[in-house]
Amino acid sequence: MKNEKILEELRASDDQKIKVAAADIDGVLRGKYMHKDKFLAATDSGFGFCNVVFGWDSSDVCYDNVKYTGWHTGYPDAQAQIDLSTYRRVPWDGRVAFFLADFKNAAGQPLAICPRSLLKKVLGQALAAGFRPFCGLEYEWFNFKETPHSFAQKNHMSPEPLTPGMFGYSILRSSLNQPFFAALMEELCAFKVPLEGLHTETGPGVFEAAIMYSDALEAADRGVLFKSGVKEIAYRFGILPSFMAKWNNALPGCGGHIHQSLWDADAKKNLFFDEKDPNRMSAVFKSYLAGMIRCLPEILPFFAPTVNSYKRLVKGYWAPTRPNWGVDNRTVAHRVIPGSGKSTRLEARVPGADVNPYLAVAACVASGLYGVKKGLKLEDSPVVGNAYQDHKHERFPRNLLDATEKLARSELARELFGKEFVEHFVKTRQWEWRQFQNSVTQWELQRYFEII
Repeated sequence: MKNEKILEELRASDDQKIKVAAADIDGVLRGKYMHKDKFLAATDSGFGFCNVVFGWDSSDVCYDNVKYTGWHTGYPDAQAQIDLSTYRRVPWDGRVAFFLADFKNAAGQPLAICPRSLLKKVLGQALAAGFRPFCGLEYEWFNFKETPHSFAQKNHMSPEPLTPGMFGYSILRSSLNQPFFAALMEELCAFKVPLEGLHTETGPGVFEAAIMYSDALEAADRGVLFKSGVKEIAYRFGILPSFMAKWNNALPGCGGHIHQSLWDADAKKNLFFDEKDPNRMSAVFKSYLAGMIRCLPEILPFFAPTVNSYKRLVKGYWAPTRPNWGVDNRTVAHRVIPGSGKSTRLEARVPGADVNPYLAVAACVASGLYGVKKGLKLEDSPVVGNAYQDHKHERFPRNLLDATEKLARSELARELFGKEFVEHFVKTRQWEWRQFQNSVTQWELQRYFEII
């Protein structure tokens, strides 16, 4: 729908309020309801939104180490720009009209540290080079018979899983929670976040959903809206979802895999496909993959952004541990999926469900394009069989601090994403690690409280 048509529809409607939201650095949606008149007035020039959304962490604790904003700036408003093309209605919220926004700086240019603006910049570079990236995100997540209040009363310990046992692809378990399952499929689709598939995964109360592929910006929008939408729908059923990368050390973690391909600017030809190649991989595909492998060790926090992310990237739990690749191999970091001219694609398996979709998609596309622009050759052979036995590649850093220090030193990251974004993001990850270091964990209490 064209922008003017959207505005005409809103003006003619009985709506009195509009819902607007934007993603912070962690991919958390921050938003508000606006009176329709104020919203319509803001569609051209934008509206003020407190810039603390880029000055605090996921628990609303203000950073003390970032330059962009803080007590030293007084937390002024940033200019939020409504993207009318994101128009949809929220089925579970009275069909209220909903829009996403991103941010501009004082000069009216895209704000360098805004994740959605960063992705738009990367995609602009792709289009200028004659490429149109398409992506499809898929998420695994755990569901619990809890509410935010009941879980807080338990001191955030021992949540009760929605279903017992390990039962992947279970028809029985999906039938047991059929109303919730049906609501996810139907209401998310009505929210313009269509699912290709939804099933149980292995683990108590685990679901996996594959979101219908689309152009890369829409795919990232859908990823952000999916996570928020699942939580809002689940509340109605007395269910608390978690997209933590790994909530229990004895269970598999939660992936946030990104399927991707490059098409021509008119979206008529999949440039990853070559029917003459044994793996259906074109030269462009091979260079794109070589770029991802080359860049991954230096930009890992884009795919593993939290302290908890690194608990997932361990041997034997369906997550990769090294920057390698293979053909239809679910133990590698980059899974090549050979198919037809429409379906040949790459699956990035490093991202967890805890990623900010804008940053993860931007990192995939930027590093892939780097390989194409530099004409990198895919020198590594594909891993066949168990990639946990692959020792040709250096293992990923074991924690967020080591990964962030590598990012902080990376000139390549600054080339891909710009100095201002990288330095801000590094500070936020260093902050995250510091909060963890200052905490006393349940493990420490169990290990030391009585015995030492």
